[in-house]
Amino acid sequence: MTAVIDWLTRDPKEEPTLAVSGQDLPIVIRRHATAKRMILRLSADGQEIRVTIPKWGRTADAMDFARSRQDWICRQLETHSPNEPLRCGAAISYQGESLTICHDPNRPRRPARDGTVIVVGGPEASLGNRLKRWLESEAREHMTADLADYCAVAGKTPPRLSLSNAKRRWGSCAPDGSIRINWRLIMAPGFVRRSVVAHEVTHLIHFNHSRRFHALLADIYDGDIARADQWLKREGRSLYLTFG
Repeated sequence: MTAVIDWLTRDPKEEPTLAVSGQDLPIVIRRHATAKRMILRLSADGQEIRVTIPKWGRTADAMDFARSRQDWICRQLETHSPNEPLRCGAAISYQGESLTICHDPNRPRRPARDGTVIVVGGPEASLGNRLKRWLESEAREHMTADLADYCAVAGKTPPRLSLSNAKRRWGSCAPDGSIRINWRLIMAPGFVRRSVVAHEVTHLIHFNHSRRFHALLADIYDGDIARADQWLKREGRSLYLTFG
């Protein structure tokens, strides 16, 4: 299998799963300095199980706790409501800003931003798909520019860029130098998107997560890496909207 360096909010090798209702849900274990006991929750989008444990807690105990609550998790999934498809009047995030969707069948099909409003023409039934294509186009344009910027700083020729829609991966760099970035990052603030691109560009020089990698990333990225990481951990799942 070809190795690929991935940049995640968590390391998938350390992320166990639990089979619930026919699907394997990741178990995200978080140690908290003030936690006195284990707390289990299902994420708002129903895509992961979250277990908060005391700082001194053991991963094995967290796993046992999640397994013991499997019936509860199953009941939560049964009552979980998936994201509603986007429609007129709903809000969508673009580079960290909230835009209100306005449908006007007499306007051009391609979405057009007008201040804090995004106007979409054509049939309302396919409104979500047109918004998705627009966001993907914007993502490619901005991420291509980001890639050129950071490659110039790193002294590397910009490699081929591909957009991804990975469920649990924001970016990746393959041994041939090709880079994939999750297009949904166009909905995040610019400093978050650029942190992912900078991370993958750094992998063009250090194909690992060594100290030298992190030192170079700190030199290349023109922002606060910790702040960007925290945003993704806190808000990342909100980018997974249903477009239709």
